[in-house]
Amino acid sequence: MKKNKIFVACDSPNISKIKEIINHTKNSKLKIGYKFGLEFLNSKKGRNFVSNLKNYITFGDYKFNDIPNTCAAAVKAVQDLKFNYLTIHISSGLEALKAAKKVSKKTKLVGVTILTSLDNKELKKIGFNRDVKKLVFHQAKLAKKAKLDAIVCSAHEVKIVRKIFKKEIITPGIRFSKSKNDQKRILTPNQAYKNGSDWLVIGRPITKGNIKKNIQTLINHLGK
Repeated sequence: MKKNKIFVACDSPNISKIKEIINHTKNSKLKIGYKFGLEFLNSKKGRNFVSNLKNYITFGDYKFNDIPNTCAAAVKAVQDLKFNYLTIHISSGLEALKAAKKVSKKTKLVGVTILTSLDNKELKKIGFNRDVKKLVFHQAKLAKKAKLDAIVCSAHEVKIVRKIFKKEIITPGIRFSKSKNDQKRILTPNQAYKNGSDWLVIGRPITKGNIKKNIQTLINHLGK
């Protein structure tokens, strides 16, 4: 039976908390990977911890966003950490995506579309006048052109991304209930998988409180 794939977001600079997350999320019913974000990767001991982490699926969520030469250099700079997945903002532009992909080697380069903390109202404040879905669709075309290995997008956009991007789709903004926190475009795990997500990124619904109990809640939810 095919297992549901989950990236658990390890968003804490506390090494003990990260160890607890990893130890308490191990189970035979889900395929689990671990996503390390800027908070952890920029912490004093974060990089060293990841460098010593063996036999796990790892996701370096740096969200690189710079000129082509710098993006490529940044990808090279973290290759010693042997991440399975590494993120770059598609808004960096086609040339930056191509440059980063050229040096990514075995690491899967993942293009990040519009952040799930943004909606149409927030995009207008930045200066974008296009609808979120239209922007994400356009970005998916760039990701395909740059031959990226995966895309990060909201579960709301998975169906339109899938029309043109046939590789892996990773979905953050997952909630078991209607509690949004700082996210705008959210869906439940079952809704996301139904829309066509390959991987779900789940943080607080798993890592806040009783982790083992939260994992079981997720398994029960997926079994519905």
